[in-house]
Amino acid sequence: MTVVTYESDDNCENALTDLKANRDFVERRYHTCTRSMTDEKEIIDLLEKIDVMVSENKPEYYSGRMFDENKEQEENLDQNDSSEQNQTANEEEEEGAAKTESKPVNKPADVEQSEKKNDSKTLGGDLDMEMIGEKDELVKFSEEINSKNQWSRETETLFKRLHLQDKFPQKLSPADFLKICSPLKQDNQISEKDLAHNFLQRLMMLDYRARYVPVKQDSSEASHSELDPLFETVETDDDDFDALFSTSKDKDQSKYTHVHPLDVQMAVFHCSDSFLKQNMITKLSKCQYALPLLVPDPLTMDIEFPLWTFRQIIKTWKITQTKDSSDTVTMKSMPIYKAQTPMVSFFRLGSLSVSKSQLMNTLINDRHSTFFHRNCPGSTKSRLLMDGVAEIAWYCPAGKTNDAFTDCVAFCNLHGDALLFEQQRDVLIEGSSINVVLVPTLEKGDTSSTIITGLYKSPKPLICLIVNESGNAVETKNGKYKMGLKDKSQSDVSAELKRIIGNILSGPHKSFQLEVMAEVSAIKVDEDNTLCLEGKCAAMKIMNLLQGMDISKIKDTFLRCQGKLWHEWCRINKEQYQLKGHIEKEKCKKQQELRSIRQIQCTASCSKLMKLFIDSLSSLPSTEKVYFLKWTQILIDALSTDDLSSILQSYDEKWSEILSLKRKHDKSHLLKSKQTELEDISNKFQSATFGFEHIFREMGQVYEAHKSLQEQPEEVQTDWSKYPELAAELMISGHPMELMDGDAGHVPLTWISSLLDEVIRKLGDQKVFVLSVLGVQSSGKSTMLNAMFGLQFAVSAGRCTKGAFMQLVKVSEEMKKDFQFDYILVVDTEGLRALELAGNTTLHHDNELATFVVGLGNMTLINIFGENPADMQDVLQIVVQAFMRMKKVKLSPSCLFVHQNVTDVAAAEKNMDGKRRLQEKLDQMAQLAAKEEDSDAECFSDVITFDVQNDVKYFAQLWEGSPPMAPPNPGYSESVQDLKNIILSKASQSAGVTLSQFKGKIRDLWNALLKENFVFSFKNTLEITVYRKLEVQYGNWTWDLRSNMLTIENQLYTRIENGQLEKVELSYLYKEMSKTYEEIQKDMTTYFDDNRDKEMLVQWRGRFETKIKEFHDEQVREVKRKLDEVLQQKKARKKLDDQKTEFEDKLLHKSKELAHQLKDQTKDEEELEKHFNSVWSGWVSELTADIKPIEDIDLVEDQDKIIQELGIEWILIEES
Repeated sequence: MTVVTYESDDNCENALTDLKANRDFVERRYHTCTRSMTDEKEIIDLLEKIDVMVSENKPEYYSGRMFDENKEQEENLDQNDSSEQNQTANEEEEEGAAKTESKPVNKPADVEQSEKKNDSKTLGGDLDMEMIGEKDELVKFSEEINSKNQWSRETETLFKRLHLQDKFPQKLSPADFLKICSPLKQDNQISEKDLAHNFLQRLMMLDYRARYVPVKQDSSEASHSELDPLFETVETDDDDFDALFSTSKDKDQSKYTHVHPLDVQMAVFHCSDSFLKQNMITKLSKCQYALPLLVPDPLTMDIEFPLWTFRQIIKTWKITQTKDSSDTVTMKSMPIYKAQTPMVSFFRLGSLSVSKSQLMNTLINDRHSTFFHRNCPGSTKSRLLMDGVAEIAWYCPAGKTNDAFTDCVAFCNLHGDALLFEQQRDVLIEGSSINVVLVPTLEKGDTSSTIITGLYKSPKPLICLIVNESGNAVETKNGKYKMGLKDKSQSDVSAELKRIIGNILSGPHKSFQLEVMAEVSAIKVDEDNTLCLEGKCAAMKIMNLLQGMDISKIKDTFLRCQGKLWHEWCRINKEQYQLKGHIEKEKCKKQQELRSIRQIQCTASCSKLMKLFIDSLSSLPSTEKVYFLKWTQILIDALSTDDLSSILQSYDEKWSEILSLKRKHDKSHLLKSKQTELEDISNKFQSATFGFEHIFREMGQVYEAHKSLQEQPEEVQTDWSKYPELAAELMISGHPMELMDGDAGHVPLTWISSLLDEVIRKLGDQKVFVLSVLGVQSSGKSTMLNAMFGLQFAVSAGRCTKGAFMQLVKVSEEMKKDFQFDYILVVDTEGLRALELAGNTTLHHDNELATFVVGLGNMTLINIFGENPADMQDVLQIVVQAFMRMKKVKLSPSCLFVHQNVTDVAAAEKNMDGKRRLQEKLDQMAQLAAKEEDSDAECFSDVITFDVQNDVKYFAQLWEGSPPMAPPNPGYSESVQDLKNIILSKASQSAGVTLSQFKGKIRDLWNALLKENFVFSFKNTLEITVYRKLEVQYGNWTWDLRSNMLTIENQLYTRIENGQLEKVELSYLYKEMSKTYEEIQKDMTTYFDDNRDKEMLVQWRGRFETKIKEFHDEQVREVKRKLDEVLQQKKARKKLDDQKTEFEDKLLHKSKELAHQLKDQTKDEEELEKHFNSVWSGWVSELTADIKPIEDIDLVEDQDKIIQELGIEWILIEES
């Protein structure tokens, strides 16, 4: 390399021009720059040229001593070759390179000649040989250093190209991506500097195409690919074809090469902190990609095992076992770091014409590139960060006949030539169950023979694949196979490999476990850093409490403030809003019961688990605290997963036994016993769900209990007042917080208000845009939100979201100019129509939850699985009617329908008629509800903003194939991105709400929901209307009965007064009422049978028939009681009349006696009156001893009772 410096004057400028015009000037090996060498661009260009030169030189060089010894020889060679140098510019370049390269130190021909000349047995000769040996060692060492330096420079260049130089090492965090950023650019619009950010954004949205995105070429890059002017001229001579047949290098060889996709992935990996790495690897796993297992450090080249990144991955598969000629399928689900599986490791020794990674893909999923290979889009020959990386992927069978393997199998792939990566190779060979080696040829004495010989002598199974030889698979000795790949199709090789691996694994074999691999001393484990260990230590203190416990007992033992106590409190609290009769008295009684429960909660609030959790949360520094929370969540989830899997397995076995008995039509006691056992297992499964959210729920309940009493029992010492601050810190950092308790279906208002107050205190009263989601159970709500915003709401078909959770997502600085708010507050909810809830409980719970969620949100995503919105349509009608009844709550919701799992690309166009019908149905029901509730609303959108043409979206199905090995569908990711853009576009027109307004809305809405009890019991608005008509009719029927009964009562009263009746028989009253009662029964039958809404009415028929019968019987008994009292009074009067003369004589006699007794004692009137009253009261008591006293008459209570019997809602009675 020749560097020419010059001054900035005319002479130098002219000389420089002449130099560049010289045909000997080759820009690649010359460089010009100003003498001061202070121009940054010139120096960068120089360094890049040196990098190119070094890479072209292999890189090899002479030592100073060798250069001096051979200088004369090189000069002679230069003179001899000078005439040849002047032939072409390309040849000159090659010669220039030769001058720089000289001859490699590991093959110095001139040294060999020198050794021949001086080959003697003299002492000097021996010294020369020793010096040469030492020199070779020094040169080899220097070569290694030079190679590392060059690799380091290339790596640095890579990070600069990706604009990650300031992020290395481990400076990217989840907070950099857990925010609202500018929308992803379309393909071919990504510049190189955006590659890393684009990769992570796409990965968070579960787009497996994130690995390769075409890069937009800059103008400087595009110039390299312009056509040579030679091809633009049209010539007819034969010489024109010289360029076509020429083997010399052309301009295309210097063409700009884009960054290898896996270099982008690994560069982001190295720049990410532990938590972002964990998120990234979890998402890669969901995309069914191989995961880094052994990773060389870009600077030190130390090998690291990133065990921490695997901690959140849970795999589910089905094992097929053959017993007694029948197959038994067993489901397993567990964290992958705990799974004990066989591992098959693949290595290549030397250069191959076939792709090892591509061959491995055919064993796992031949329709998806689990391992990136040379034929994948975007692959280049130049890659920096993947050589020496070992990747791992798991094959998870689905329990079907076409499974490649019957159990979970791990496949490990060492990238690059295994001859060069001894440490990684040895670790994998030691840990694997089967070793598969690919070699070009198999000959004794070559470099790979030593390794293969060692593997052949090892007791572990070995499969040797010889690329350049033909031949079928042969078992040379027990567990040792070889197979030629020449002239074989990839599918044949794959099928044969599956057969061999299957046969080996069907016998005894070594198992592999990630956690055990961490014990290998030769490698560094990422979890061994101090911060991670401190967080784990704090989490293990909690887990030690739970070890060996039945998971269904944990909440009852350590989280006693929730469960029965909290459920009972919620029930009584709801009853407070539905009081009847003596309201103040009942309310006082309920409040006393609530206070009593809170006192019990206070006493129970100091469990050891909660004390450990709060102490760690309060005392640990920020990073250790995040590790502590992550470790606690990981370990609790692992605990739950283990137990839930065993419970599900026992449930499956018990259910199979019951089905077997039912097929035999067995109705014995055994069947009932099995069904009871099944129900017990089901209840155990429900109580066994123990997660992070339960600990935070306990914090809320402890706080609410103490706050409501404003005192602390002496035996309990908890600093409950700091709980909201601790929770607020977590919420601000992006942790989801429970808004509505999923088990009790209740909002802990005191806790939520205090939590939001703390958030406001720390952030200020920021504006938020509230985005909520609503949908049927397991319709993919949480998955959609996670993909859209990179969140981590719990997702799985077995453990769905319960209740409602809220999470803050910050708006990035670059996007704030487009919005009037600072955060999006995402509210994720449990699914409606949950199977674990039964009957009317489901209906009431769903309607209440839907009204709360839609009311809270500035926008609600109505998530529908498939194209039929019937279920959600019914729920929305109830929501609309509930909003109409909540006149005091200010609401302005909007909704957007999302249809998931729609495969037809033309669904939007084909469903235009369906959308029109949906709009008409919603409008019709809104009008019906408005009429019922005396509202001004004329259509659905008057209550909930909705545009049927623009607010209905269709999503492709989530999976591209059949789970568990199917990757997410890229079409799903595109739909998520489109939906996100629509949401942000609509949000940009909204002012949002402040956090304090949001807090007030929660309070007002929840209190309104507690008061509302009527509409939530119905499926839709039409049901409410039909039911109200039925109630009116019921009122008419009961009035007919009451009227007829009153007539009979009056007639009989007259007869009693006239002395014509001395006894009233029930049979007589029933007989008198029979005609009217039979007519009403006929009317009821006609009403239920002939009404146009009879299909809807049938659900209430039995209840109303029973109510009428009970009302009839009650009326008869009541009249009998009243008439019996009249008869008794009449008898008492007759008795009194008969004894009247006797009492008069007795009174006169008693008066004389009393006067005689008192004549000499006193003449005081008061004293006389006192004695007289004493005697008089005794007579009256004696006379009325057998007469029933007159009851107090409460007109208001009687009135309320009659109105309720007529079916009028209590809320309307209160309002009147």
